[in-house]
Amino acid sequence: MTVFVVALLSVFTASVLCEFKPFDCSDLYKSGQTASGIYSIYPAGDIPVWVYCEMISGGKDEDNGGWTVIQRRMDGSVNFYQPWKEYKTGFGTTEGEYWLGLENMYQLTRNNKYMLRVDLEDFAGRKGFALYSSFSVGPEADGYKLQVSGFKDGGAGDSMTHHNGQKFTTFDKDQDANEKNCAKVYLGAFWYNNCHTANPNGVYLWGDDPTLFAVGNVWYTWKTNFSVGMKSISMKIRRVS
Repeated sequence: MTVFVVALLSVFTASVLCEFKPFDCSDLYKSGQTASGIYSIYPAGDIPVWVYCEMISGGKDEDNGGWTVIQRRMDGSVNFYQPWKEYKTGFGTTEGEYWLGLENMYQLTRNNKYMLRVDLEDFAGRKGFALYSSFSVGPEADGYKLQVSGFKDGGAGDSMTHHNGQKFTTFDKDQDANEKNCAKVYLGAFWYNNCHTANPNGVYLWGDDPTLFAVGNVWYTWKTNFSVGMKSISMKIRRVS
């Protein structure tokens, strides 16, 4: 009888584990997954989405684990000058540079409150970050409109608030506040206003190039210079309890 009960419990445990479908990296972190890496999440039902989870943990709340990476640049290996379809569904390689997809961002943030962290590093090895206590992306019918607020400085300054309330623009779908298409002018795609103080999806510049104005992967409030591209930019979100 004891052997039977143990066997039954083993089958039940395996079944529960198979049925575990984490909504985001926060669920994985709470389940005991504390190693950063590639995982599958389920923000919209039974279809898995592969993401990079940062499971860092520290003394401050904003440093605790469970961050779902929604955008990452690190080596210029992926072309981010992509059309609307690609920005909607996502592109790149999860182990390297990628964009999670606007629809996935919408599904993640539609019914839950999230915070946003943007980590930056320049080619001299200096690092900074910007933290926002609230981040969400609206539905496609509303242009995947950005809502971001509650800035806290980690040395990088606030380059996102300028984009709050803006719809997403690509070179083939102009929804910005400028008379021109900001994505075409600045060779990227983003929640452009008129036009930007952050262009994380712009050209990977490999540092400072004064001959190229604002087309690079810049974060203006950190370098106060529109010609300095970042070595790495990582945008990540975490559910707020």
